[in-house]
Amino acid sequence: MKKPLIEIKDFCFAYAGEKILDGVSLNVYESEYLSIIGPNGAGKTTLLKCMVRILRGGEGNIRLDGRLLAQYRQKELARLVSYVAQGDSGGVLFTVAEYVLMGRYPYLSPFSTFSAPDRAAAENALELTGTAHLARRRIDTLSGGERQIVFIASAIAQGARIMLLDEPTTFLDPRHESHVLDIIKKVNRKFAITVISVTHDINHAALQSDRIVSLKGGKVMFDGPAGDIMDNRILERIYGKRFNFVKHPENGSLIIVPEVGRS
Repeated sequence: MKKPLIEIKDFCFAYAGEKILDGVSLNVYESEYLSIIGPNGAGKTTLLKCMVRILRGGEGNIRLDGRLLAQYRQKELARLVSYVAQGDSGGVLFTVAEYVLMGRYPYLSPFSTFSAPDRAAAENALELTGTAHLARRRIDTLSGGERQIVFIASAIAQGARIMLLDEPTTFLDPRHESHVLDIIKKVNRKFAITVISVTHDINHAALQSDRIVSLKGGKVMFDGPAGDIMDNRILERIYGKRFNFVKHPENGSLIIVPEVGRS
């Protein structure tokens, strides 16, 4: 039987006395692409932050590659897991080249400088994401879409086996949104990087990922193949409403269509 790369067992997390995650259990396997969906306040971002110890504590277990999360030193953890946060971080003053190279920090020893392999990894990440032409630009001069792609490039340069993405296409125009999704898919398929992506876009989750987990009120409400989410018996329990579906013109998969506004 295939062993999980990530094992989360009965995990609970509370903040200021409010329980945000309530007995979450799930496994994620090597090279899998998992999307996490759910309504606002479901605990999606909190779960990612707990996995990289931005948020510490909680009850239950998180194991990465067979080891308890608490057993990892921070640099060890950063060699295994990269994290791209939600938001545009427009105040970053580094150049694109500097920022992407900083993704290699887990491999630096005290008083060392970036090596030739570090610089090669950063250059390859810039090429892969199509951002090499921005290398000398400062992050705060880029558009929101360009910044998001650069942040993903830095995560790629980090060389981790697991990539966590918190709403990677939020606020992006259609062109940048499509480009970001293509990059994530390429990283997952070409380099066998395990991807966990939080998203509010149910269509993207169903079309892009292998599997979907839904949270609601800090609990797992659905865990199954991505296409199975397009079922109102499931979606109504998660979101408290019904949806309209049509078949995608390219592959015949069910997708959600917007409702017509009512007066």
